[in-house]
Amino acid sequence: MNYILETKNLSKKFKNQKAVNEISLSIPENCVYGLLGPNGAGKSTTLKMIAGIFRPTSGEIYFCGSKWRRENLSDIGALIENPPLYENLTARENLKVRTTVLGLPDSRIQEVLESVDLTKTDNKLAGQFSLGMKQRLGIAIALLNKPKLLILDEPTNGLDPIGIEELRNLIRSFPKQGITVILSSHILAEVQQVVDEVGIISGGVLGYEGKVTENDNLEELFMNVVLNNRKEA
Repeated sequence: MNYILETKNLSKKFKNQKAVNEISLSIPENCVYGLLGPNGAGKSTTLKMIAGIFRPTSGEIYFCGSKWRRENLSDIGALIENPPLYENLTARENLKVRTTVLGLPDSRIQEVLESVDLTKTDNKLAGQFSLGMKQRLGIAIALLNKPKLLILDEPTNGLDPIGIEELRNLIRSFPKQGITVILSSHILAEVQQVVDEVGIISGGVLGYEGKVTENDNLEELFMNVVLNNRKEA
């Protein structure tokens, strides 16, 4: 199996606290991988190391079979925490700022607007968007550089059922376009409908990694991992 991303004993320490403790992930190409865990489990810290925001305390990251380098960021798109939007600009203007900074062709603007279904928002400012539209624009920004890997950290937070459904369909479409997705969430029922594989983190430790189907009891698996971690802690 070809893995687009692997981590080997990846750790991150803040002062005397280990937020991530020797996590080894194996993420196959062209899949949706769910990185699950309760709040404070170390999910966002792990994703920030993969996205180059945090430097690991120890351990290694491999991207497309080679040791991670900053140059790999041109093949990684990320939406971590709130979408980085200029609320006084339209969706198209927000994307134009990024294509200018990144030296990308303006043709990418229309392409990503179509991919996230935001082509009919020309005169509407981003500050007037619904939460779901803001999330989709954040994903459009992350897609501008045609990434091989897309990182989405809790993208359905605060969305209504329609927004969640739209985002679910969008996420499922990415592997067919050659984009691997890492989806971080603590909403198990939602994750189970879109992911191919999961990694479950609790207390900064990876307690499970493997395939998951709609017939599996993900909630039971999740609770077993979390409770076992608490007993060991």
